[in-house]
Amino acid sequence: MTYLVHPTSIVDDGATIGAGTRIWHWAHICAGAVIGERCSFGQNVFVGNDVIIGNNVKVQNNVSIYDAVTLEDDVFCGPSMVFTNVNNPRSHVSRKHEYRRTLVKKGATIGANATVVCGHTIGEYAFIGAGAVVTHDVPAYALMVGAPAYRMGWMCACGERLSDMIGEHACPACGTNYDIGGNHCTPF
Repeated sequence: MTYLVHPTSIVDDGATIGAGTRIWHWAHICAGAVIGERCSFGQNVFVGNDVIIGNNVKVQNNVSIYDAVTLEDDVFCGPSMVFTNVNNPRSHVSRKHEYRRTLVKKGATIGANATVVCGHTIGEYAFIGAGAVVTHDVPAYALMVGAPAYRMGWMCACGERLSDMIGEHACPACGTNYDIGGNHCTPF
């Protein structure tokens, strides 16, 4: 085995797990899950059947990644953050045929206790603040806070806050240059 699974965890037959991935205490990885290399899954994590996870993804304690969720490379999921897959769940109504796909693009961070309502895309290197509730698509590099989440600024790929002023700006930490507009932030 080229990955590590704690003895208290369950990995169903059929799950695809990449080299160097670590699955810690009391996690459950379902049979249809596809997980990349060098990922880390904390205590009490659940990964559904129709889930695709890229390389170097970090999933902290108490996160459930339900069917119809895709996490690209280098995504960070903070402790107890939440994904959904149905917009209007009812216990007495089966809606598995209504799952809405959620895509979290490369390098995005989702903070502790944030909620991502299904059917949306979180752009590359976006930063979802702790406790935020994402109810619509999120642009690349956006810093989102609140419930419902709104953009309060921009973040560099290195994780530092950028200027919110329109124009060309360099990251104060790493020096990467960005073109910042009214609703976009693009490195150049």
